Amino acid sequence: MLTAKTEEIDKVLGLELGADDYITKPFSMREFRSRVKAALRRGGMAQSDEDLEQPIEVRGLRIDPSKRSVTLEGESIATTFVEFEILSALARSPGRVFTRDMLLARVWGDSAYRDPRTIDVHIRHLREKIEADPKEPEYLFTVRGVGYRFRDDEE
Repeated sequence: MLTAKTEEIDKVLGLELGADDYITKPFSMREFRSRVKAALRRGGMAQSDEDLEQPIEVRGLRIDPSKRSVTLEGESIATTFVEFEILSALARSPGRVFTRDMLLARVWGDSAYRDPRTIDVHIRHLREKIEADPKEPEYLFTVRGVGYRFRDDEE
């Protein structure tokens, strides 16, 4: 919770209602960042900058974030900025289902003014580039009524 209320009862009530943390105004950005990082660590969601730069390799597909390159069986695949961001987000969490809104937020931040179906077009283009048969994907799967996921290690 982020609030101007500094009384102990307000803090106790906020935490008892389910808040993971309680930050009172004024606060510094350094404190805020540290508290967010701590919450992500507690939730097992923290990724270091080094983790985000490690290449991802799955069945001949290599995504290298530091070079912003994609190769398939050693052949370079040209991707747009948005395609690369979507592919990277999905591949970093294999098996996890992402809604269209989640992917929009990952790529554009504030996605309120974007049509979620935009993601469908980018996924189609990615499939045309990386799948042997886009109608029978090996990497990018549709979860009907929900969104998309990248192939899991067990598949």
